[in-house]
Amino acid sequence: MIPRYSRPEMTAIWAAENKFRIWFEIEAHASDAQAALGVIPKEAAKAIWERGAFQIERIDEIEKETKHDVIAFLTNLAENIGDEARFVHQGMTSSDVLDTCFSIQLAQASDILLADINLVLESLKERAYEFKYTPSVGRSHGIHAEPTTLGLKLAGHYAEFARNRERLLQARAEISTCAISGAVGTFASIDPAVEKYVAEKLKLNPEPVSTQVIPRDRHAMYFSVLGVIASSVERLAVEIRHLQRTEVGEAEEFFSPGQKGSSAMPHKRNPVLTENLTGLARMVRSAVIPAMENVVLWHERDISHSSVERMIGPDTTVTLNFALNRLAGVVENLVVSPKSLEKNLNQLGGLIFSQRVLIALIQAGLSREMSYDIVQRNALKVWEEGADFLMELKHDPQVMDYMSEDELVKLFDIGYHTKNVDTIFKRVFVR
Repeated sequence: MIPRYSRPEMTAIWAAENKFRIWFEIEAHASDAQAALGVIPKEAAKAIWERGAFQIERIDEIEKETKHDVIAFLTNLAENIGDEARFVHQGMTSSDVLDTCFSIQLAQASDILLADINLVLESLKERAYEFKYTPSVGRSHGIHAEPTTLGLKLAGHYAEFARNRERLLQARAEISTCAISGAVGTFASIDPAVEKYVAEKLKLNPEPVSTQVIPRDRHAMYFSVLGVIASSVERLAVEIRHLQRTEVGEAEEFFSPGQKGSSAMPHKRNPVLTENLTGLARMVRSAVIPAMENVVLWHERDISHSSVERMIGPDTTVTLNFALNRLAGVVENLVVSPKSLEKNLNQLGGLIFSQRVLIALIQAGLSREMSYDIVQRNALKVWEEGADFLMELKHDPQVMDYMSEDELVKLFDIGYHTKNVDTIFKRVFVR
Protein backbone atom coordinates (compact mmCIF):
# COMPACT_ATOMS: atom_id res chain seq x y z
CA MET A 1 0.00 0.00 0.00
CA ILE A 2 1.46 3.33 -1.11
CA PRO A 3 0.39 6.26 1.14
CA ARG A 4 0.13 8.51 -1.93
CA TYR A 5 -2.73 6.39 -3.26
CA SER A 6 -4.34 5.32 0.04
CA ARG A 7 -7.38 6.51 1.92
CA PRO A 8 -7.61 6.02 5.72
CA GLU A 9 -10.92 4.15 5.88
CA MET A 10 -9.74 1.41 3.53
CA THR A 11 -6.23 1.10 4.92
CA ALA A 12 -7.71 0.66 8.40
CA ILE A 13 -9.32 -2.60 7.25
CA TRP A 14 -5.87 -4.07 6.57
CA ALA A 15 -4.19 -2.68 9.67
CA ALA A 16 -2.91 -5.13 12.27
CA GLU A 17 -5.36 -3.79 14.86
CA ASN A 18 -8.40 -4.70 12.75
CA LYS A 19 -6.95 -8.07 11.71
CA PHE A 20 -6.19 -9.20 15.24
CA ARG A 21 -9.54 -7.87 16.48
CA ILE A 22 -11.28 -10.08 13.93
CA TRP A 23 -9.09 -13.03 14.92
CA PHE A 24 -10.11 -12.55 18.54
CA GLU A 25 -13.82 -12.35 17.68
CA ILE A 26 -13.58 -15.58 15.67
CA GLU A 27 -11.91 -17.37 18.57
CA ALA A 28 -14.27 -15.91 21.18
CA HIS A 29 -17.44 -16.75 19.24
CA ALA A 30 -16.11 -20.27 18.65
CA SER A 31 -15.53 -20.58 22.41
CA ASP A 32 -19.13 -19.54 23.09
CA ALA A 33 -20.37 -22.23 20.72
CA GLN A 34 -18.07 -24.81 22.31
CA ALA A 35 -19.36 -23.84 25.76
CA ALA A 36 -22.97 -24.18 24.60
CA LEU A 37 -22.15 -27.70 23.41
CA GLY A 38 -20.53 -28.51 26.75
CA VAL A 39 -17.11 -29.01 25.20
CA ILE A 40 -15.48 -26.27 27.31
CA PRO A 41 -16.63 -24.60 30.56
CA LYS A 42 -18.98 -21.66 30.19
CA GLU A 43 -16.80 -19.77 32.67
CA ALA A 44 -13.88 -20.17 30.27
CA ALA A 45 -15.84 -18.68 27.37
CA LYS A 46 -16.84 -15.78 29.59
CA ALA A 47 -13.25 -15.21 30.68
CA ILE A 48 -12.08 -15.18 27.08
CA TRP A 49 -14.44 -12.29 26.29
CA GLU A 50 -13.71 -10.41 29.49
CA ARG A 51 -9.93 -10.70 29.57
CA GLY A 52 -9.21 -11.30 25.91
CA ALA A 53 -6.70 -8.70 24.76
CA PHE A 54 -3.66 -8.53 22.55
CA GLN A 55 -0.64 -6.31 22.05
CA ILE A 56 0.63 -6.01 18.48
CA GLU A 57 4.25 -5.44 19.45
CA ARG A 58 4.17 -8.49 21.70
CA ILE A 59 2.68 -10.65 18.93
CA ASP A 60 5.45 -9.53 16.59
CA GLU A 61 8.04 -10.35 19.24
CA ILE A 62 6.66 -13.86 19.78
CA GLU A 63 6.41 -14.51 16.04
CA LYS A 64 10.13 -13.87 15.64
CA GLU A 65 10.65 -17.04 17.68
CA THR A 66 7.66 -19.19 16.63
CA LYS A 67 7.74 -18.23 12.95
CA HIS A 68 3.93 -18.67 13.07
CA ASP A 69 1.59 -15.70 13.25
CA VAL A 70 -1.50 -17.49 14.60
CA ILE A 71 0.47 -19.25 17.35
CA ALA A 72 2.08 -15.91 18.26
CA PHE A 73 -1.37 -14.36 18.54
CA LEU A 74 -2.74 -17.21 20.65
CA THR A 75 0.30 -17.06 22.94
CA ASN A 76 -0.18 -13.36 23.53
CA LEU A 77 -3.90 -13.90 24.06
CA ALA A 78 -3.11 -16.52 26.72
CA GLU A 79 -0.82 -14.07 28.49
CA ASN A 80 -3.81 -11.79 28.95
CA ILE A 81 -6.56 -14.34 29.60
CA GLY A 82 -4.78 -16.67 31.98
CA ASP A 83 -5.50 -20.34 32.64
CA GLU A 84 -8.82 -20.37 30.73
CA ALA A 85 -6.89 -19.63 27.54
CA ARG A 86 -6.17 -23.36 27.19
CA PHE A 87 -9.70 -23.71 25.81
CA VAL A 88 -9.14 -21.15 23.02
CA HIS A 89 -8.77 -22.55 19.48
CA GLN A 90 -9.79 -26.06 20.59
CA GLY A 91 -10.34 -28.32 17.57
CA MET A 92 -9.50 -25.49 15.18
CA THR A 93 -6.68 -24.97 12.70
CA SER A 94 -4.92 -21.78 11.66
CA SER A 95 -6.77 -21.51 8.34
CA ASP A 96 -10.07 -21.41 10.20
CA VAL A 97 -8.96 -18.09 11.62
CA LEU A 98 -7.02 -16.76 8.64
CA ASP A 99 -9.55 -17.57 5.94
CA THR A 100 -12.58 -16.44 7.91
CA CYS A 101 -10.81 -13.21 8.76
CA PHE A 102 -9.87 -12.66 5.10
CA SER A 103 -13.53 -13.12 4.15
CA ILE A 104 -14.56 -10.46 6.65
CA GLN A 105 -11.88 -8.03 5.47
CA LEU A 106 -12.88 -8.47 1.83
CA ALA A 107 -16.53 -7.94 2.76
CA GLN A 108 -15.62 -4.78 4.68
CA ALA A 109 -13.58 -3.55 1.71
CA SER A 110 -16.49 -4.33 -0.61
CA ASP A 111 -18.82 -2.10 1.38
CA ILE A 112 -16.45 0.82 0.93
CA LEU A 113 -16.00 0.09 -2.77
CA LEU A 114 -19.76 -0.10 -3.26
CA ALA A 115 -20.08 3.35 -1.71
CA ASP A 116 -17.30 4.54 -4.03
CA ILE A 117 -19.13 3.23 -7.09
CA ASN A 118 -22.21 5.07 -5.91
CA LEU A 119 -20.20 8.31 -5.96
CA VAL A 120 -19.09 7.61 -9.53
CA LEU A 121 -22.68 6.82 -10.55
CA GLU A 122 -23.99 10.03 -8.98
CA SER A 123 -21.44 12.20 -10.76
CA LEU A 124 -21.97 10.45 -14.11
CA LYS A 125 -25.74 10.77 -13.87
CA GLU A 126 -25.61 14.47 -13.05
CA ARG A 127 -23.25 15.28 -15.92
CA ALA A 128 -25.09 12.98 -18.34
CA TYR A 129 -28.32 14.89 -17.81
CA GLU A 130 -26.45 18.20 -18.04
CA PHE A 131 -25.22 17.30 -21.54
CA LYS A 132 -28.10 15.05 -22.53
CA TYR A 133 -28.75 16.84 -25.84
CA THR A 134 -25.32 18.44 -26.36
CA PRO A 135 -24.22 17.23 -29.83
CA SER A 136 -20.85 15.56 -30.07
CA VAL A 137 -19.17 13.80 -32.92
CA GLY A 138 -19.05 10.06 -32.47
CA ARG A 139 -15.84 8.29 -33.39
CA SER A 140 -15.07 4.76 -34.52
CA HIS A 141 -11.45 3.72 -35.01
CA GLY A 142 -10.65 7.25 -33.76
CA ILE A 143 -12.23 8.68 -36.94
CA HIS A 144 -15.32 10.90 -37.07
CA ALA A 145 -18.38 8.71 -37.59
CA GLU A 146 -21.88 10.07 -36.86
CA PRO A 147 -23.26 12.54 -34.32
CA THR A 148 -24.07 11.46 -30.79
CA THR A 149 -24.36 13.54 -27.63
CA LEU A 150 -21.95 14.04 -24.77
CA GLY A 151 -24.75 12.98 -22.46
CA LEU A 152 -25.05 9.64 -24.23
CA LYS A 153 -21.32 9.05 -23.84
CA LEU A 154 -21.62 9.57 -20.08
CA ALA A 155 -24.82 7.53 -19.87
CA GLY A 156 -22.96 4.59 -21.39
CA HIS A 157 -20.32 4.78 -18.69
CA TYR A 158 -23.07 5.07 -16.05
CA ALA A 159 -24.65 1.84 -17.31
CA GLU A 160 -21.27 0.11 -17.16
CA PHE A 161 -20.63 1.13 -13.56
CA ALA A 162 -24.17 0.10 -12.63
CA ARG A 163 -23.32 -3.37 -13.94
CA ASN A 164 -20.09 -3.27 -11.97
CA ARG A 165 -22.03 -2.51 -8.82
CA GLU A 166 -24.14 -5.63 -9.35
CA ARG A 167 -21.01 -7.68 -10.02
CA LEU A 168 -19.40 -6.47 -6.80
CA LEU A 169 -22.52 -7.24 -4.80
CA GLN A 170 -22.41 -10.79 -6.17
CA ALA A 171 -18.68 -11.07 -5.49
CA ARG A 172 -19.18 -9.82 -1.92
CA ALA A 173 -21.83 -12.48 -1.35
CA GLU A 174 -19.62 -15.20 -2.79
CA ILE A 175 -16.59 -14.26 -0.70
CA SER A 176 -18.52 -13.99 2.57
CA THR A 177 -17.97 -17.53 3.80
CA CYS A 178 -16.74 -18.97 7.09
CA ALA A 179 -14.64 -22.06 7.72
CA ILE A 180 -14.34 -23.49 11.23
CA SER A 181 -13.85 -27.12 10.22
CA GLY A 182 -10.49 -28.08 11.70
CA ALA A 183 -7.56 -29.89 10.13
CA VAL A 184 -8.31 -30.97 6.53
CA GLY A 185 -11.88 -29.74 6.96
CA THR A 186 -13.49 -32.92 8.30
CA PHE A 187 -14.88 -31.49 11.60
CA ALA A 188 -13.18 -34.45 13.32
CA SER A 189 -12.26 -32.37 16.39
CA ILE A 190 -14.91 -29.67 16.27
CA ASP A 191 -18.68 -29.80 15.84
CA PRO A 192 -20.14 -28.25 12.65
CA ALA A 193 -22.49 -26.34 14.96
CA VAL A 194 -19.52 -24.18 15.97
CA GLU A 195 -18.97 -23.08 12.39
CA LYS A 196 -22.66 -22.33 11.97
CA TYR A 197 -22.70 -20.24 15.15
CA VAL A 198 -19.57 -18.26 14.24
CA ALA A 199 -20.89 -17.66 10.73
CA GLU A 200 -24.16 -16.26 12.07
CA LYS A 201 -22.36 -13.98 14.52
CA LEU A 202 -20.02 -12.64 11.85
CA LYS A 203 -22.73 -12.40 9.15
CA LEU A 204 -21.10 -15.01 6.94
CA ASN A 205 -22.23 -18.27 5.35
CA PRO A 206 -20.69 -21.62 6.31
CA GLU A 207 -18.40 -22.93 3.57
CA PRO A 208 -20.00 -26.19 2.29
CA VAL A 209 -16.66 -27.98 1.77
CA SER A 210 -13.60 -26.19 3.09
CA THR A 211 -10.93 -28.92 3.02
CA GLN A 212 -8.54 -27.04 5.28
CA VAL A 213 -9.05 -23.74 3.45
CA ILE A 214 -11.90 -21.89 1.81
CA PRO A 215 -11.70 -22.80 -1.91
CA ARG A 216 -9.84 -20.08 -3.82
CA ASP A 217 -12.17 -20.01 -6.80
CA ARG A 218 -14.21 -17.61 -4.67
CA HIS A 219 -11.24 -15.30 -4.32
CA ALA A 220 -10.37 -15.59 -8.00
CA MET A 221 -13.86 -14.44 -8.88
CA TYR A 222 -13.66 -11.57 -6.39
CA PHE A 223 -10.37 -10.18 -7.68
CA SER A 224 -11.52 -10.67 -11.27
CA VAL A 225 -14.48 -8.41 -10.55
CA LEU A 226 -12.13 -5.81 -9.10
CA GLY A 227 -10.11 -6.09 -12.32
CA VAL A 228 -13.22 -5.50 -14.43
CA ILE A 229 -14.11 -2.44 -12.36
CA ALA A 230 -10.57 -1.14 -12.81
CA SER A 231 -10.92 -1.59 -16.57
CA SER A 232 -14.12 0.47 -16.50
CA VAL A 233 -12.26 3.17 -14.59
CA GLU A 234 -9.57 3.17 -17.27
CA ARG A 235 -12.05 3.21 -20.17
CA LEU A 236 -13.62 6.41 -18.89
CA ALA A 237 -10.22 7.87 -18.02
CA VAL A 238 -8.89 7.19 -21.52
CA GLU A 239 -11.99 8.77 -23.08
CA ILE A 240 -11.37 11.94 -21.09
CA ARG A 241 -7.67 11.88 -22.00
CA HIS A 242 -8.57 11.73 -25.70
CA LEU A 243 -11.12 14.50 -25.36
CA GLN A 244 -8.48 16.70 -23.69
CA ARG A 245 -5.96 16.31 -26.52
CA THR A 246 -5.06 19.70 -28.00
CA GLU A 247 -6.44 18.72 -31.41
CA VAL A 248 -9.77 17.75 -29.81
CA GLY A 249 -10.27 20.01 -26.79
CA GLU A 250 -13.85 18.95 -26.10
CA ALA A 251 -13.40 18.35 -22.37
CA GLU A 252 -10.60 18.56 -19.84
CA GLU A 253 -9.76 17.94 -16.23
CA PHE A 254 -10.30 20.88 -13.91
CA PHE A 255 -7.06 22.88 -13.61
CA SER A 256 -6.98 24.45 -10.17
CA PRO A 257 -5.46 27.85 -9.31
CA GLY A 258 -1.74 27.47 -8.69
CA GLN A 259 -1.54 24.09 -10.41
CA LYS A 260 1.46 23.53 -12.69
CA GLY A 261 1.45 21.34 -15.77
CA SER A 262 5.13 21.10 -16.65
CA SER A 263 8.44 22.02 -15.09
CA ALA A 264 9.71 23.11 -18.51
CA MET A 265 6.63 24.43 -20.36
CA PRO A 266 4.45 26.85 -18.37
CA HIS A 267 1.60 26.61 -20.88
CA LYS A 268 0.88 22.91 -20.26
CA ARG A 269 -2.43 21.66 -18.80
CA ASN A 270 -1.93 17.91 -18.75
CA PRO A 271 -4.55 15.21 -18.00
CA VAL A 272 -2.51 13.94 -15.06
CA LEU A 273 -5.44 12.61 -13.02
CA THR A 274 -6.81 10.39 -15.76
CA GLU A 275 -3.32 9.26 -16.76
CA ASN A 276 -2.84 8.31 -13.12
CA LEU A 277 -6.10 6.35 -13.22
CA THR A 278 -4.81 4.35 -16.17
CA GLY A 279 -1.76 3.37 -14.14
CA LEU A 280 -3.79 2.50 -11.05
CA ALA A 281 -6.11 0.33 -13.14
CA ARG A 282 -3.12 -1.63 -14.38
CA MET A 283 -2.07 -2.36 -10.82
CA VAL A 284 -5.51 -3.62 -9.81
CA ARG A 285 -5.71 -5.87 -12.86
CA SER A 286 -2.24 -7.25 -12.13
CA ALA A 287 -3.75 -9.14 -9.17
CA VAL A 288 -6.18 -11.14 -11.29
CA ILE A 289 -3.75 -13.76 -12.64
CA PRO A 290 -2.14 -14.49 -9.22
CA ALA A 291 -5.63 -14.81 -7.72
CA MET A 292 -6.51 -17.38 -10.38
CA GLU A 293 -3.26 -19.25 -9.84
CA ASN A 294 -4.11 -19.43 -6.13
CA VAL A 295 -7.03 -21.72 -6.97
CA VAL A 296 -4.60 -24.56 -7.62
CA LEU A 297 -3.48 -25.61 -4.13
CA TRP A 298 -2.03 -29.03 -3.29
CA HIS A 299 -4.50 -31.58 -1.91
CA GLU A 300 -6.33 -30.18 1.13
CA ARG A 301 -4.08 -27.11 1.34
CA ASP A 302 -0.67 -25.55 0.97
CA ILE A 303 0.37 -21.96 1.67
CA SER A 304 1.44 -20.86 -1.80
CA HIS A 305 -1.59 -18.58 -1.83
CA SER A 306 -0.78 -16.91 1.48
CA SER A 307 1.99 -14.52 0.46
CA VAL A 308 0.00 -13.53 -2.63
CA GLU A 309 -3.13 -12.66 -0.68
CA ARG A 310 -1.22 -10.72 1.96
CA MET A 311 -0.29 -8.36 -0.88
CA ILE A 312 -3.19 -8.37 -3.32
CA GLY A 313 -5.88 -8.10 -0.66
CA PRO A 314 -4.75 -4.73 0.66
CA ASP A 315 -3.16 -3.45 -2.55
CA THR A 316 -6.11 -3.97 -4.88
CA THR A 317 -8.83 -2.72 -2.54
CA VAL A 318 -6.84 0.31 -1.37
CA THR A 319 -5.83 1.22 -4.93
CA LEU A 320 -9.33 0.79 -6.35
CA ASN A 321 -10.81 2.77 -3.47
CA PHE A 322 -8.48 5.66 -4.31
CA ALA A 323 -9.11 5.36 -8.06
CA LEU A 324 -12.91 5.38 -7.78
CA ASN A 325 -12.87 8.46 -5.58
CA ARG A 326 -10.49 10.23 -7.94
CA LEU A 327 -12.65 9.30 -10.92
CA ALA A 328 -15.79 10.65 -9.25
CA GLY A 329 -14.00 13.95 -8.68
CA VAL A 330 -12.76 14.12 -12.27
CA VAL A 331 -16.26 13.62 -13.65
CA GLU A 332 -17.83 16.04 -11.20
CA ASN A 333 -15.35 18.79 -12.10
CA LEU A 334 -14.94 17.99 -15.80
CA VAL A 335 -14.67 21.19 -17.86
CA VAL A 336 -16.58 20.92 -21.16
CA SER A 337 -16.01 23.17 -24.20
CA PRO A 338 -19.21 23.63 -26.26
CA LYS A 339 -17.25 25.57 -28.89
CA SER A 340 -14.85 22.69 -29.46
CA LEU A 341 -17.70 20.21 -29.57
CA GLU A 342 -19.39 22.26 -32.31
CA LYS A 343 -16.15 22.86 -34.21
CA ASN A 344 -15.27 19.18 -34.28
CA LEU A 345 -18.81 18.24 -35.25
CA ASN A 346 -18.45 20.39 -38.36
CA GLN A 347 -14.79 19.64 -39.03
CA LEU A 348 -15.41 17.29 -41.95
CA GLY A 349 -17.79 19.55 -43.81
CA GLY A 350 -20.91 17.43 -43.25
CA LEU A 351 -19.47 13.95 -43.87
CA ILE A 352 -21.03 12.79 -40.60
CA PHE A 353 -24.38 12.73 -42.45
CA SER A 354 -23.19 10.37 -45.20
CA GLN A 355 -25.30 7.43 -44.06
CA ARG A 356 -28.49 9.49 -44.23
CA VAL A 357 -27.70 10.39 -47.84
CA LEU A 358 -26.92 6.75 -48.61
CA ILE A 359 -30.24 5.56 -47.19
CA ALA A 360 -32.16 8.34 -48.95
CA LEU A 361 -30.73 7.37 -52.34
CA ILE A 362 -31.55 3.70 -51.74
CA GLN A 363 -35.12 4.58 -50.76
CA ALA A 364 -35.38 6.78 -53.84
CA GLY A 365 -34.77 3.76 -56.07
CA LEU A 366 -31.02 3.37 -56.56
CA SER A 367 -29.24 0.13 -55.72
CA ARG A 368 -27.19 0.05 -52.54
CA GLU A 369 -23.99 -0.40 -54.54
CA MET A 370 -24.70 2.58 -56.81
CA SER A 371 -25.82 4.73 -53.86
CA TYR A 372 -22.65 3.88 -51.92
CA ASP A 373 -20.43 4.75 -54.89
CA ILE A 374 -22.13 8.12 -55.36
CA VAL A 375 -21.86 9.08 -51.69
CA GLN A 376 -18.28 7.88 -51.38
CA ARG A 377 -17.23 9.70 -54.56
CA ASN A 378 -18.44 13.00 -53.15
CA ALA A 379 -17.07 12.24 -49.68
CA LEU A 380 -13.58 11.72 -51.09
CA LYS A 381 -13.60 15.28 -52.43
CA VAL A 382 -14.20 16.52 -48.91
CA TRP A 383 -11.37 14.38 -47.55
CA GLU A 384 -8.90 15.26 -50.28
CA GLU A 385 -9.83 18.81 -51.28
CA GLY A 386 -11.55 20.22 -48.19
CA ALA A 387 -14.82 20.63 -50.09
CA ASP A 388 -18.27 20.98 -48.49
CA PHE A 389 -20.18 17.72 -48.61
CA LEU A 390 -23.62 19.25 -49.05
CA MET A 391 -22.44 21.51 -51.87
CA GLU A 392 -20.78 18.62 -53.67
CA LEU A 393 -23.99 16.61 -53.48
CA LYS A 394 -26.03 19.54 -54.77
CA HIS A 395 -23.76 19.69 -57.82
CA ASP A 396 -23.94 15.97 -58.50
CA PRO A 397 -26.55 15.29 -61.25
CA GLN A 398 -27.03 11.68 -60.16
CA VAL A 399 -28.01 12.82 -56.69
CA MET A 400 -30.32 15.59 -57.83
CA ASP A 401 -32.08 13.25 -60.24
CA TYR A 402 -33.46 11.38 -57.20
CA MET A 403 -34.26 14.14 -54.71
CA SER A 404 -34.94 17.84 -54.46
CA GLU A 405 -32.54 20.32 -52.90
CA ASP A 406 -34.89 20.76 -49.90
CA GLU A 407 -35.00 17.00 -49.38
CA LEU A 408 -31.21 16.88 -49.51
CA VAL A 409 -30.78 19.71 -47.00
CA LYS A 410 -33.11 18.00 -44.53
CA LEU A 411 -30.74 15.02 -44.48
CA PHE A 412 -28.23 17.24 -42.67
CA ASP A 413 -30.43 17.80 -39.60
CA ILE A 414 -28.63 17.02 -36.36
CA GLY A 415 -31.97 16.33 -34.68
CA TYR A 416 -32.27 13.09 -36.64
CA HIS A 417 -29.40 11.68 -34.62
CA THR A 418 -30.68 12.81 -31.21
CA LYS A 419 -34.34 11.83 -31.55
CA ASN A 420 -33.96 8.67 -29.46
CA VAL A 421 -31.75 10.09 -26.73
CA ASP A 422 -34.66 10.22 -24.29
CA THR A 423 -35.51 6.58 -24.98
CA ILE A 424 -31.94 5.53 -24.21
CA PHE A 425 -31.85 7.62 -21.04
CA LYS A 426 -35.02 5.94 -19.81
CA ARG A 427 -33.40 2.55 -20.36
CA VAL A 428 -30.36 3.60 -18.34
CA PHE A 429 -31.74 5.76 -15.56
CA VAL A 430 -35.40 4.77 -15.11
CA ARG A 431 -35.64 1.40 -13.38
